[in-house]
Formats: sequence, C-alpha cells, structure tokens
Amino acid sequence: METLLVINSSGRVTRSITRRLTERFSQAWQKQTPAGKIIQRDVGVNTPACVDEGWITAAFAEPARRTPAMHDALRSSETLVEEIIAADAIVLGAPIYNFGMPAQLKAFFDQIVRVGRTFDFVPGTTEPYRPLLASKPVLVISSAGDGAMHPGGALAHLNFLERHLETVFRFIGLNDITFVRVGYEEFQDERLKHSLAAAETALDEFLAGHIESRRR
Repeated sequence: METLLVINSSGRVTRSITRRLTERFSQAWQKQTPAGKIIQRDVGVNTPACVDEGWITAAFAEPARRTPAMHDALRSSETLVEEIIAADAIVLGAPIYNFGMPAQLKAFFDQIVRVGRTFDFVPGTTEPYRPLLASKPVLVISSAGDGAMHPGGALAHLNFLERHLETVFRFIGLNDITFVRVGYEEFQDERLKHSLAAAETALDEFLAGHIESRRR
C-alpha cells in the first residue's frame, strides 16, 4: 500500500493557497491510488514543541541509556520521523514568511533532524555527516506575496525558504525535491490567477509522472 505524507505549515486555515493546493493534490492522488493511505500532518495548527535542554540531552544520549523521561522528550520527534519513513512520497505546503519558512515549520524540522535517527555523525572522516533516510519524492508547494521572490525574479535573493528546505531535506537523505510555486498573493490580480493555474498544471504533471514511475 502506497502512503502519501501531507504536511501543511501555513498559519492560515481558511484562506491559505498552499493548503488549497495540497488538498487538491491529495484528492487527485487518492483518486489515482484508491488503496493508498494519506497521513495528514498539520504543523500550522498543531505546532511541534521547540527543542529545549531536555530534548537535546535525550537526543544526544545513547539509546540504551535513555531514561523514561528522555523517551518522553523524544516522543513527538519519533512520531514525526516515523511518518516520514513510512511515506512513499511527501507533499509539503510552505509559504514564505518574512523571507524564510514559518516558525512552526522550523520547529518541525528541528524535531526530525536528529543525530543517529535521520543523520549520522562520524568525526574524523572526510564526510562526517551522513544521511540515514532513503530518498523519496518530495513535492514542495510554496507561495509568496510577490512572485518576484521566486527563482529568476528580481527579488529572488530574498527567498531563503527554498535554500533552507533543500539543505535540510538533502542533509537527511531526501534528495528528490520538486518545487511548485505560486506568487503575487498580495497583489490579487491577473498575475495571481495565472500563477495558480500554472501551479495546478504542474501538480497534475507531477502526479501523472509519479503514478507512471510507480507502475514501471
């Protein structure tokens, strides 16, 4: 059974472009994969806790030496990591907030980037950081108030979201990353309509390609 993990991170619930598009993709995926399973993870509504001293102590402790309190500190992290491992594909809705990712999405990544769990650290070697997760398709649906912030635009140098996401995903082993972008949300004019239409087409093409690759 194929599993799709859908992660939403927008602070908006009723007027979110990324939520609208992740939902559109999820429905289309379910039609194409009726026996499949969808895991919904909404970090915009249910934000993971920020890491604290207790979490850090537990994460760096040897698993065999962790106390019950340490296991409790890592319980949410374990759930989030297991969802990623269980998924055959991941869809992430990630709006640009103040040039980067929403704080709630950063909290999510802080929970899943864990030494010995999603990456390994071997000091004294030429490549001390080694990813531990098997790669799988990751579809990132991003939105920006001004489309010029997307790659190739006049304000692309202000877009730290994509570089951050690519760095984190690749660090833990998720190298197959595709971006679908929407811009001009703040302008609410024809540019937004064209951008949304292009994004919907890109989602349909991504899904068709993914389904075809799974059937080979």
